[in-house]
Order: sequence, then structure tokens, then C-alpha cells
Amino acid sequence: MSTTVPTRVAPVVVCQRRWHDPDAVRLRAALSSELRDRYADRPTDPIHLPPDEAVASTSVAWTGVAYTPAATPVGHAALRWHGDDLELKRMYVVPAYRGHGVAPALLTAAEDAGARLGARRIVLQTGDRQPDAVRRYERAGYHRVPVFPPYDVLPWSLCFARTLTPPPAGTNRPGRTDPA
Repeated sequence: MSTTVPTRVAPVVVCQRRWHDPDAVRLRAALSSELRDRYADRPTDPIHLPPDEAVASTSVAWTGVAYTPAATPVGHAALRWHGDDLELKRMYVVPAYRGHGVAPALLTAAEDAGARLGARRIVLQTGDRQPDAVRRYERAGYHRVPVFPPYDVLPWSLCFARTLTPPPAGTNRPGRTDPA
């Protein structure tokens, strides 16, 4: 399934991929590198864990990769179950494509997938050194919520949530499957 959302440059298409898809793996590696630089003075922060240890592939319910019309992968987002909620994980846009509508396309695709999967809401955690992410989520209608486990042990965590709109009646709502 894919979602096309126009950007100021050209439309991007968000395609569902498996967690271990090579494009998804490369985008997550780029995100990990950027976060390591941002939080370099916090070596015990979980962002310094190898990417496969930070998110277990078996917990992933949906992974999306945003592509340009030239099939260049420029963004990533994933959802994993967190109780009855879905947690947005590893949201990332390649720096050269920031500000061009890729992040809203990824969020829309993730929210659509979450609704199809039957989640009531999407929750997420970000860090205090990611004001760009905080602004993006707030503009998209996410609101601050108390820091939830496992992030409650990290004093710099910021957590957000957004209630999802259920899909129209009769829409296929698959169960909790692992596309990894």
C-alpha cells in the first residue's frame, strides 16, 4: 500500500516496506548517525545502541519509506505496538529534503496505517535536543503526554500522542501482524 502526498518540490510516495528492507535500513542508519552526533555527550543514552537493539524487528507492525519520483528514498517511519497504542519509531527525513513535505507525508501514511491496524492512538518519544521534531509533531496535532516506559528513565525524554480517526466502516482492518 502506498500514500502519495504532494510536496513543494514534487510528490513523494510513501510505500510500505519490511523492517529489513535495504532502503529502510540505510535511512535508519543515517538517523542513528545524526542522533549520535546530537547526543554525543550522553554516551549512555539508548540512541547509542546498535539500531537492531533499539527496536526489535519482531515488534514492528508497519514500516514506511518515502520515495521521490526518481525512486530516491528520502524518509522513514515505523510503528510498533505499545500496549493498545502504536508507537511511532525512527521517523527520519534526509536533510536535503527537510522542509519539502516529506515529514507530513510520512506522518499521514503512518496514521493511516495505524488506523487500519486498529490502534486508538499513536504515541511517540523524542529528545530534548530535537526541537525540529517537537515542532513537526505539534503542528501535526500531537500533544504532550506524560513520559511513558521505557523512556521514563531518560530525564530528557519528551512524549506525545495523537488520537487516530477510525477508518470508514467496511474498511479492512488487519490484525497485529509483523511485516518484518
